[in-house]
Amino acid sequence: MPVTPSEKEEEFFARQEFEKRKKLQEENTRKLKEQERRELRKLHHMHCPKCGMGLIEIDYKGVKLDKCSECGGLWFDAQEFETILSMEKVRMRKLFSLFGSK
Repeated sequence: MPVTPSEKEEEFFARQEFEKRKKLQEENTRKLKEQERRELRKLHHMHCPKCGMGLIEIDYKGVKLDKCSECGGLWFDAQEFETILSMEKVRMRKLFSLFGSK
């Protein structure tokens, strides 16, 4: 005589299958988001946030600054900005005079 699974057993296995598929779907979603983030980073890395043209990295007294090759915008990362703020006023005047208008 064949043994048929009880209702509780069927429910248990259905729940297990659901959880397994849910975890798989969550993992796939996470991987897609990571891939999308990498693609966006590739598209935007070292491009001017204002006009989209290429940024040129300039090293000024140990501080790396990004200057737009087209619009002349000057972009800082968070730590770079704090370093610039802590410079003496004279050094800041010299720094910003380097990047005067075109």
